[in-house]
Amino acid sequence: MRSRRSSAGRPAGSTPGRPEDERLSFGQQLVYGTQHILTMYGGVIAPPLIVGGAAGLSGSDLALLVTAGLFISGLATILQTLGLGPFGARLPIVQGISFASVSTMVAIADEGGLQPVFGSIIVAGVIGLVLSSFFAKLVRFFPPVVTGTIITVIGLSLMPVAFTWAQGGAGAADFGSMTNIGLAALTLVVVLAISRLFQGAVSRLSVLLGIVVGTFFAALVGKADFSGVGTGRMVALPPLLHFGSPTFQIGAIISMTVVIVVIMTETTADILAIGEIVETPVDSRRVANGLRADMLSTTVAPLFGSFPASAFAQNVGLVALTRIKSRYVVATGGGILVLLGLLPVIGRIVAAIPFPVLGGAGIVLFGTVAASGIRTLSRVEFGEGLNLVIVATALGVGMIPIAAPTFWDAFPDWFAVIMHSGISAAAVVAVVLNLLFNHVRAGRRPGASVVAAAPDERGNPVQH
Repeated sequence: MRSRRSSAGRPAGSTPGRPEDERLSFGQQLVYGTQHILTMYGGVIAPPLIVGGAAGLSGSDLALLVTAGLFISGLATILQTLGLGPFGARLPIVQGISFASVSTMVAIADEGGLQPVFGSIIVAGVIGLVLSSFFAKLVRFFPPVVTGTIITVIGLSLMPVAFTWAQGGAGAADFGSMTNIGLAALTLVVVLAISRLFQGAVSRLSVLLGIVVGTFFAALVGKADFSGVGTGRMVALPPLLHFGSPTFQIGAIISMTVVIVVIMTETTADILAIGEIVETPVDSRRVANGLRADMLSTTVAPLFGSFPASAFAQNVGLVALTRIKSRYVVATGGGILVLLGLLPVIGRIVAAIPFPVLGGAGIVLFGTVAASGIRTLSRVEFGEGLNLVIVATALGVGMIPIAAPTFWDAFPDWFAVIMHSGISAAAVVAVVLNLLFNHVRAGRRPGASVVAAAPDERGNPVQH
């Protein structure tokens, strides 16, 4: 007699204690894990290329930076998902090279090359590791009005990345061409069609299948070049200290420490977001474990020639879209990243996926993150309007880096670093306003908000 199986592919009778502890078959974990990697691959390779270019590296050294980034991202993802003692949130979180650190690393590299960059990351990573437990205690100041706002801003902040990819990627000679946008649109349509017409496993693979179909059509029109796949080394272990011993400069360390605080804020937001999506409890201890894994990976990364690691928000969107909550799926994806770091030939195959194809898939993924935030906000009691003011203000401040990228340029560097990240800016504003409006009782009185609550059926304001 055939055993009944659930829609996720496990035996119908098995019910793991927590959603994230569900185990799928190896084949399913491999396929869904690959989908996670394809989703974030472009984001992993971009920071090494940008920083390496600023440091004036050769093509071969740039390739080493990329390989090291994949390798460290894989190890960090495995640590975050499977855990080791007090390290790792044990949630389906993909770790990758942080975009938040790029501008600071470029500024340091312009002055002294990569050695002071690596030195500042090591020191700042150790500081972050020490602060992890204290930082995690702030979780109680992240109720739904705060987490919902942050999750929404995460999704909205990622949308420009998807649009840039859809146009061909920054610096593309044919940036914004109809061909690029057409490929992105085709990928988007395929993802939507599969999501609508199919159910179960096929529907959950909509992003991966959309990328495959989009890449196939890109190859037909000459927009996908696989000719370089066979060139270069087939197997390569990232060498230790290839770029020389790290150097330690006070100014670089201070700047990088500020960046690390931003990264910790974003990772905290992502951990809370994935907890909401997976529907599993996330307390301060679990956040601290996740931050420790984040900071340990960041501290070790420079030894292999890589940069700070952080949780990848786009993969939070993929979990929300596919409803595959198993951390073992993401751990399998981490294993794939390690393999990509050891086998550059496989990395070259994945790197051949055109940016417009990734952009088409990214519109759905990043939009899903924002929608998840809106769903969280739907549980908020807006009552007298105080929470409405919190959401409105935090969303507005979080959108400043997108709407006006130079808005904070005249401010002190430490302040600008924090506010140039819409995610960390929204988090700071939402937390502070939540404290002032919902925790500080002095001066509070009914109906004091400048935003009135919804009127009753007679048109009179509702009093609470």
